Amino acid sequence: MLKELNQVIDYIEVHLTNDLTLENISEYAGVSDYHFRTVFYHLSGLTLHEYVKNRKLSEANKDLLSGETVTDVAFKYGYQSVDGFTRAFKKWCGFLPSDVIKKGLSKSYPKLSFVITVKGGISMEFRIEDKPAFNLVGVSKRVPMQFEGVNNEIVILAKSITEEQREEMHSLQNIEPYEIVNASYNADENFLKEEGDLTHLIGVLTTETQVSDRLDKVPVEACTWAIFPNEGPFPSTLQETMAKTYSEWLPSSNYEIINAPSFSFTKMDHHKNNYAYSEIWIPVRSK
Repeated sequence: MLKELNQVIDYIEVHLTNDLTLENISEYAGVSDYHFRTVFYHLSGLTLHEYVKNRKLSEANKDLLSGETVTDVAFKYGYQSVDGFTRAFKKWCGFLPSDVIKKGLSKSYPKLSFVITVKGGISMEFRIEDKPAFNLVGVSKRVPMQFEGVNNEIVILAKSITEEQREEMHSLQNIEPYEIVNASYNADENFLKEEGDLTHLIGVLTTETQVSDRLDKVPVEACTWAIFPNEGPFPSTLQETMAKTYSEWLPSSNYEIINAPSFSFTKMDHHKNNYAYSEIWIPVRSK
């Protein structure tokens, strides 16, 4: 996987001045668009879209220093207008393209390179399960993507659940895991924007199809699930396990993630403060 990732980085470099799309990059990588963008983000800390944009603007800075005009550079790197290029360039580095030409100002963003980092040899416990189609039913809302700490918007969503909604969810729950789950899907990272919000649902799994208007229903097709149990301080242990799943387990496994809701559940330990057992369920398929 490491070799292939660096080959993709080389591919991006060669095609910076072409009509380079994120889908082209994933196709070259030989995996699904959703899988590649997800793994890339968790390995590099930035979205694929952001990386390509940064590399284009860094090379544009070099070309301006070498004497090319703002107009030529703008169209060379795929911008539809000089104004659009100027706005993006200023947002990226804080000064105008004309300042590069007149004053020799410069900012660079080096080509990314993936290397192996040994992190202590800590093994990850997981299991693989096939599951028939089911529905996620519960309450949902768009919330900001947040990878560390408590997401206050999810806390507000949880507090909004009525007793009638709880009773209906409990009556519909008929498939493992028999727990209240937190599911995430329709992240803005699926689109060219690659930032912002995702839909978060608090609910249960069911094979029932009749659901009242009090609850949202999200169909999930039959697929394979990679399941990662974890136990420790909450929510940090859960979030660390999630990060390791994408940055360490997926790149080295024979599976790729598919574009379907992932979910987790948490059982708090009432004898230990902020301590819990959790499971993370990730939809995958064999490569």
